[in-house]
Amino acid sequence: MHVTSTVNGVDVDRLSATIDHVSADPALARFQFRARNHWIDGGYSRSTIKDFYGVGQEDATRTEPFTVDTDEPPVLLGENRAPNTAEYVLHALAACVSGTIVYHAAARGIALDGVETTIQGDLDLHGFLGLDGNVRPGYEQIRVTIEVAGDFDDDQFAEIASLVRYSPVRDIVSNPVPVAIDVTRA
Repeated sequence: MHVTSTVNGVDVDRLSATIDHVSADPALARFQFRARNHWIDGGYSRSTIKDFYGVGQEDATRTEPFTVDTDEPPVLLGENRAPNTAEYVLHALAACVSGTIVYHAAARGIALDGVETTIQGDLDLHGFLGLDGNVRPGYEQIRVTIEVAGDFDDDQFAEIASLVRYSPVRDIVSNPVPVAIDVTRA
């Protein structure tokens, strides 16, 4: 009888198998994620996320799309129907660095009792509003604090702290990514 080895809620046997498969066939590592956004009103819009390409094929496991709404608070002329897009970036970064720590710690056999991530981003509207060409429209700085709980020694803690370097979203927000935008007529 096979006993599943789980650390931090991660099936480490499947994780190891995934690593072995990708090592043997690097093409399996190529993914393409997709989203489609529909503007509704003012700052309110809805994105649908369903299909993606990964491990050499189109994924068909999702029968229904996920929907994600975004709006603005009233002070930014919205109606608070959902978080704004800049807040979703913070969510994506917080969730990704947390998940990265959890998965990589599991792969190393380091059990965690908890991971709590707090994140803040500073944004100056002068950039978005086009009032100052020297001010970027996006975040000027993002600060992340991660509290990790568990029974680990100082060396393991140092290793855990270093794992955020593997976070895809941390990489996306820290390094320039080419973005091709094509605006067409409907």
